Amino acid sequence: MQARTFSVSFFLVCFLCLSSQSAFAKKMYRWVNENGETIFSDQVPPEQSQLRRESLNEKGRVVEVTEKEKTKEQQAIDNRLNALKKAQEKIIAQQAANDKVLLSTFRNVTDMEASLYATLQSLDAQRNVAQGNLKRVEDQLASQQKKAAELERNGKKVPKNLLDEIKQTEEQIQVAYAEINKQIEKKNRAKAEFEANIERFKFLTQENTDPSKATDKTAQAKVADEIGLYACETDALCVKAWTNAHDFIKANATTPIDTDTDKLIMGRAPANDSDLSLSVSKIEDENKKQQLFLDIHCRESSLGAELCASQKVRDIRSAFRPYIEAAVGK
Repeated sequence: MQARTFSVSFFLVCFLCLSSQSAFAKKMYRWVNENGETIFSDQVPPEQSQLRRESLNEKGRVVEVTEKEKTKEQQAIDNRLNALKKAQEKIIAQQAANDKVLLSTFRNVTDMEASLYATLQSLDAQRNVAQGNLKRVEDQLASQQKKAAELERNGKKVPKNLLDEIKQTEEQIQVAYAEINKQIEKKNRAKAEFEANIERFKFLTQENTDPSKATDKTAQAKVADEIGLYACETDALCVKAWTNAHDFIKANATTPIDTDTDKLIMGRAPANDSDLSLSVSKIEDENKKQQLFLDIHCRESSLGAELCASQKVRDIRSAFRPYIEAAVGK
């Protein structure tokens, strides 16, 4: 230990003497190697180029710092964090755009309720048409089955074309039922979206006599409840929140955690259509405040996309912030 200290100190004395004599003909670097030794040189060996180093001017002052090269694993995590931040910013920007449309389209809640009523009436009319089609094909099936039954009673064979017609009509009935269910689901979804928009409108206008003056800041405050975003008020609360984020993922994900750092908790990628992979990232906002952002991934398939768009996933996302706040005792 004494020899190492001496060598560094001795070199530093020589270095200062040389610098006082304007001996810096080349750029100098300073870095600490794997053994903890401080090195001064005008060249960085290739095998040590990945280490953090400082560039020094002719007076020995640091003019540039090159950070330690990241491993592939660290770079992958950084890329994931950047992707999550972009996803978060995209959601917030989209919500802000939706808010502007909402405020410019409706004057008050009464207008929104009237629009909801008209929309539901239109969807009911479409469902009535689907029910009428169902009644028609059910009557058609009854007629075809009656004809087939009469033939059998008379000891005659039911023609193949009649059997094919019966099969086709049965398939049409299934399609008609699916269409009715689709219309019911469409109505329920429209009603839920309108009710959410009405609550959103109330929030945006509760402190503004003129709805058009609702600020983006207010919009962002509300969207945090909708996208799975927890803002840390203090570093201590953030430490607690980070611990409890693990528990939230374990309770709601179907895939285990396979990445766990001080900035990213990420579940294994979905393998099945029913899998939900959750991740939580620790990201700084524009004011350098820490926030935890929940991201949910499903398998890249039609059923996976349907799952990610479902109410189940929306409920998980909206439960994240209240869960963390309750867990940290806020």
